[in-house]
Order: sequence, then C-alpha cells, then structure tokens
Amino acid sequence: MIAVDLSREAPALRGKRVLVTGADGFIGSHLTEALVRAGVEVRAFVFYNSFNSWGWLDTIEAKLRDGLDVFAGDIRDQGGVRAAIRGCDVVLHLAALISIPFSYHSPEAFIETNIKGTLNVMQAARELGTARVVVTSTSEVYGTARSVPITEEHPLRGQSPYSATKIGADQIALSFHNSFGTPVVVLRPFNTYGPRQSARAVIPTIAAQLLAGQRRVKLGALHPTRDFSFVADTVRGFARAAVADDVIGEVLNIGSGFEISIADTAALIAQAVGVDVDIELDSARLRPADSEVERLYAGIDKAERLMGWRPIYGGREGFRRGLAETIAWMSVPTNLAQYKHDRYNV
Repeated sequence: MIAVDLSREAPALRGKRVLVTGADGFIGSHLTEALVRAGVEVRAFVFYNSFNSWGWLDTIEAKLRDGLDVFAGDIRDQGGVRAAIRGCDVVLHLAALISIPFSYHSPEAFIETNIKGTLNVMQAARELGTARVVVTSTSEVYGTARSVPITEEHPLRGQSPYSATKIGADQIALSFHNSFGTPVVVLRPFNTYGPRQSARAVIPTIAAQLLAGQRRVKLGALHPTRDFSFVADTVRGFARAAVADDVIGEVLNIGSGFEISIADTAALIAQAVGVDVDIELDSARLRPADSEVERLYAGIDKAERLMGWRPIYGGREGFRRGLAETIAWMSVPTNLAQYKHDRYNV
C-alpha cells in the first residue's frame, strides 16, 4: 500500500461522485484507492474483459474494493462512456494505451483509444454538464527538450505514434474548453513510477531482472535522461487538479524537478537491491533514432503557483526513497511473479 494523504483535497470532493477512467491500471488504481480511503465516492471505469478482471483493483483491500461502483466498459465506445459519466460530478480521465514500442506497429489502436476515447469523454461531459474533467497527458508530447526545465509553453513534437495521439487527445480536450466552455484541466505527468507499474517501463524492467537473480540486465539506450515522478506525487496532482480553483483551461506539468540518465537509474536500482549489475545493450529495445526522446526535465512552478502542488519525492533523495518503496513492493514473491523478467515486454 502506498500512503497518499488526500486530507487537503478530500473535503472538496466528499459529496461528489468521481469517475476514474483507467481505474484498473497502474496510476488509476492508486488514484482510485487513495480517493476511496479519503472517503470519496468513486465510480471506477475498467476495461471490459471476459475474465471479469478489474486489473490492479483486484489486489486492493476487500473493504475498499467492496465500496467501489465499478463500471466495465470500453473507452472507445461512446454510449458506454456516456453511461459511465452520467451522474458523476468530476471525471479523472486516465484510460489510454501507453506503450511506445507497441505504438510503432499498432498506431491505429492508439488513435482509437487515446484520441477517440478522449473525444468520447469530452462529448459526454459537455452533454451532461460535468463540473470538471481532468485529462491525462504525458511528458512525451514535448519530445526531446529544446530548453530545460520544460515548461508548459515548450513546443509539442510527436516523436512516436503514441506521443502524437496524446498531443491529439490534449488538443481535443482543450478545444472543447475553448469552443464550448467545458471545464477541462490537462495534467501532464512526467515519467511516473512505483508499485504496480508494468514491465513496459524501464524501472520495473531493471528491478524485476535483478530481483529475479539476473546480474546482466538487458536495456536499450542508456544516455537519455528522464524526470521520474513517484506515483504518490502523481496521485496528489490529480486530486489537486480536481479541486483547485484557478486551473480550468490550463495545462500543468507534474514531475520531480530532477533529471537522471537511464544508466544512472540502473545503478541506483542495483544499489537499492544490494547487488552489482552489468548492462547488456539489447538492440530490440532501442527506439528508432529520430523517435528517441533524449532529455526530459520538468518545470513544475506552474503547478505550485496555480494549485499548491509540490513533489514530496522530489530530487535525488526523493527518487531514492521512491525506488526503495517500489523495490520493497516488487520483492514480495506474489508481486514479482507477475513480471515476465526474461522477456522484452512491448
């Protein structure tokens, strides 16, 4: 369990119904869990499947799970999205396809899910008079930093089909605000990490291999830098965006205010696990040269100014603490067993 204190935000959300799309995923499940713990009424939109799986929500405490209003559907289906939003005051829209390598060979799926899915949310929110919609963006929309720290005014550049669809989704959402006055906030997290993150991301990829006993870890490019944001901070960012007064129509970065290379990240993870590591370059994990985002480093002053948000896990020391919590969770055998550490997870 990640302890996320939403006592500051909860009073403004109590008495309202909050829809979280993508509630079955990594960030969405932590956000849903934290809101329920804070006494907020939550409707959790999960991806329909024949196994009746609610994703990571299946792993939270039974007393919390029993209090959820779960809606199983497909974000690509306009009717289902409208049904899910009906009766909700706030929508926190996290449902998306996020794997960059997967977007190289299945870009149409990203257009349908990320762009059309967001359009479905915005149309329903407009028609139903939803009080606020928080749309999830990504630091990938900036492409390689032209200047740092990256502020919200930085140019957008789609260096992968994934990032292009997220740019499209952001602009669809903002267009509804500009055209129809729909109360939209675009929250732009930088590289969120923590317990429950899939092996499509670099931190669990490294940690899973080391915890499984491997000492030669396969990775792609080692020189790019990232601004890693611990999931508890990201959850706090969503909660603040849902209640802050001066954020409608705004784009807000969420990050740690700290950049680190992939190589140095691997070294810190090895230290946290207590082992030595050798890194083996795996060409299958390399992005095409012009698609690689070389540098990401978040400017987060706007989030502090407009909604009073700052990272608790900021800087190198905060990153070490976040890694320690992540590795402690992954070290539990039942959690580690969910990672196919010997395969490249696209």
